[in-house]
Amino acid sequence: MITFEPEFFLKRNRDIDEVTLRAIAREVRKDILKMTSNAQSGHPGGAMSATDIIVTLYYYKMRHNPLNPKWEERDRFVLSKGHVCPALYSVLARTGYFPLEKLMEFRKIDGDLQGHPDMHKTPGIEISTGSLGHGIGAAVGMALGLKLSGSDSKVYCMIGDGEAQEGSVWEATMAASHYNLSNLVVILDNNNLQIDGPVDEVMSIYPAAEKWRAFGWNVMEINGHDFKEIKEALDRADRSKFKPTIIIAKTVKGKGVSFMENRAEWHGKALPPELLKEALKELGETV
Repeated sequence: MITFEPEFFLKRNRDIDEVTLRAIAREVRKDILKMTSNAQSGHPGGAMSATDIIVTLYYYKMRHNPLNPKWEERDRFVLSKGHVCPALYSVLARTGYFPLEKLMEFRKIDGDLQGHPDMHKTPGIEISTGSLGHGIGAAVGMALGLKLSGSDSKVYCMIGDGEAQEGSVWEATMAASHYNLSNLVVILDNNNLQIDGPVDEVMSIYPAAEKWRAFGWNVMEINGHDFKEIKEALDRADRSKFKPTIIIAKTVKGKGVSFMENRAEWHGKALPPELLKEALKELGETV
């Protein structure tokens, strides 16, 4: 298990290479599959597409404090697509917010790790999310509040591409541009699959980049599984002084397990035990 002292996370742009990030992400994907399979419930597909970005945020970019989740100088992360919280729970546990063993409490009625993030139960969760389209509005409010207070803290928010069909996403997008929230970075987890099928067939959000540019945002498009590209995009976002930034990350639903990749049926279905063993083997675990 790759571990770091809590002090490691107190500054941004930490010295961590892509090989290490990739190894951490592999462990996170194993956690996601074990958690959802243990609960026989959850959303593994989107959690696996989001993993590499969330890992890079918490291990490389964001300033945060696992020993003091409400540290005033922290950067904030809002998981607007709250159903993919297994990825976030794994990263929070592995960075020291709570013991790794608690991951098996996922979706247990008396546990702290609910099926969608709960700010009242889980250390490190900034706001309860899961009703799609609402998290980005909360992130805009956080960024505006930090800007008005003179804080240099940043707000990062991950949204889904199916979620971007929600009108409230575009209201928040318009507000962020109006208030020049350069301290806000939104990442679009663009795996092009939602529960009913391909996004471009259900309700197309494309051309996404052109739409966000029209709303006055700084726009980047990257491979959401290339750690070098993720790091560079997050660094470039720091140089945007007058506009909010959106990083459109092209990702693969179910990334890391061959029979789950680009398959809509794994949006909200856990692996049965026999397929869990097969998936963990693909991720390098001796079962």
